Amino acid sequence: MGSKHVAVLMGGLSSERPVSLSSGKACAEALEGEGFKVTRVDVGRDIAAVLADLKPDVAFNALHGPFGEDGTIQGVLEYLQIPYTHSGVLASALAMDKGQAKIVAANAGVPVAEARIMMRQEIGHEHPIKPPYVVKPVTEGSSFGVVIVQEDQSHPPQVLSSSEWRYGDRVMVERYVAGRELTCGVMDGKALDVIEIVPQGHSFYDYDSKYVAGGSRHVLPAEISPKIYQKIQDFAVKAHQAIGCRGVSRSDFRYDDRLGGDGDLIWLEVNTQPGMTPTSLVPEMAAHAGYSFGDFVRWMVEDASCAR
Repeated sequence: MGSKHVAVLMGGLSSERPVSLSSGKACAEALEGEGFKVTRVDVGRDIAAVLADLKPDVAFNALHGPFGEDGTIQGVLEYLQIPYTHSGVLASALAMDKGQAKIVAANAGVPVAEARIMMRQEIGHEHPIKPPYVVKPVTEGSSFGVVIVQEDQSHPPQVLSSSEWRYGDRVMVERYVAGRELTCGVMDGKALDVIEIVPQGHSFYDYDSKYVAGGSRHVLPAEISPKIYQKIQDFAVKAHQAIGCRGVSRSDFRYDDRLGGDGDLIWLEVNTQPGMTPTSLVPEMAAHAGYSFGDFVRWMVEDASCAR
């Protein structure tokens, strides 16, 4: 396996390009350390021609955001018949659309918060649902465009009607769930451990708390009751399976434990292309399960296929 030629797809066309470049660099270096022949490919609109000329044995998908994790690049790889990592066309497209993914997850028994899908231009001067709530772009990641509307705010966020908004017109308006930020990876259909994310100096787990060193503290394993821990692992696997994910995914949750009993545990979304940067969560979970970073990326290459 170590003699295989792996094209690491990175960069790309989305707002998450800097994150992808960081993920791709880390993965390429680790794969080289495992003995693979590696070509770093900064993905542009000529990617089909580039890959057809390159003829790699495997494409390691380190892209994030639109075009990279929404089924688009997966479709190109299927046409070229190049085995690739992570989820396939349908699961990638479905998971990237937060509204549709929520419907599928809820039908599989995964708890979700009440939400509405709206055009941002429809949100005028009246709150679309009772505050507090969260407005998030339907097809973005890395917390781009996420706005939390507090209970005492008199009107919806004005940025939604601004010409500077660049995250698409469809947004999700979702009931805000207070409490703890928790996440659980799934690898090969099995749950990894649960991490609690504690933002440092940020009001929520935004872009900087995700990717800037020291932006958040990760508690692994999360210090929650065994019952809730197991529920999070079970729901992460259920969402992974219902949406049709392959390889590695990560589900994010909010847990309000102030209510007594089991509290309010809510699944937010599944990420089919979890970050692979030095501050990323899933590599940390894999390390806790006994996989070095090299072991982890090698497993993903070995798991690569078409028709995913």
